[in-house]
Amino acid sequence: MNDIQNCIKHKSYFLYFWFALMSSHHIVRDKQEPALIIANGEACSFDLLSQLLEWSPIVMVLDGAITRVLELGIKVDVVLGDFDSAKNIEELLIDQHPIKIVHAPDQNKTDLEKGIEYLINDGHKAINILWATGRRADHTITNITNMVRYKSDISLVLYDDYSKIFCLPKHFEKWYVKGFPISLIPIGVVSGINSKGLKYNLTNDTLTIGYRTGSSNEAENDGIVTISYEEGDLLMMECRD
Repeated sequence: MNDIQNCIKHKSYFLYFWFALMSSHHIVRDKQEPALIIANGEACSFDLLSQLLEWSPIVMVLDGAITRVLELGIKVDVVLGDFDSAKNIEELLIDQHPIKIVHAPDQNKTDLEKGIEYLINDGHKAINILWATGRRADHTITNITNMVRYKSDISLVLYDDYSKIFCLPKHFEKWYVKGFPISLIPIGVVSGINSKGLKYNLTNDTLTIGYRTGSSNEAENDGIVTISYEEGDLLMMECRD
């Protein structure tokens, strides 16, 4: 392991245990902060990873990513999957105890779906998701579009180094700086869309995946952006170049 990897390992352990020590009683008891799922797509920057680790009451890793995560020295609370790709999992996790190993062999759902449902059943109200984009395009598309399935059950936010993705409620308001990149991506057909504060506003408009989306819009000025819609499922992507 080189010096950079050593630094990352020690720093990530320090961040995880320090913030867990300072906040675990409040967070674990009330589950008020988002849990964290680390999937098996493209890894993100250490800065983003450490920010989301800081206040996570529970860190779940999908089995396909467990080796990469352990190489960063991250303390894991739950590892979940069918374990077809992870051999000798108990031996691999010997230094991670206490840890839950959840065998989830259902082939009709992705590991990310199974992880989300596990945390819903465990009483969590919100989940941040990392490493769910990049690499295989089919996995990326599925992970993003499946977010709408759980919008009534839990708050989901998917992060990578370039985007923050979440399902928009029927009425949304947030303050942005001028020029902040915003994309509105419909899952299926979304109708009755109205916006204020965007460079290209929508008025009683309709977006349809594959035909017309609201990609590459931006905040017109410093101030509140308002978006509402009547029917369908609409994703917000706050983007960074």
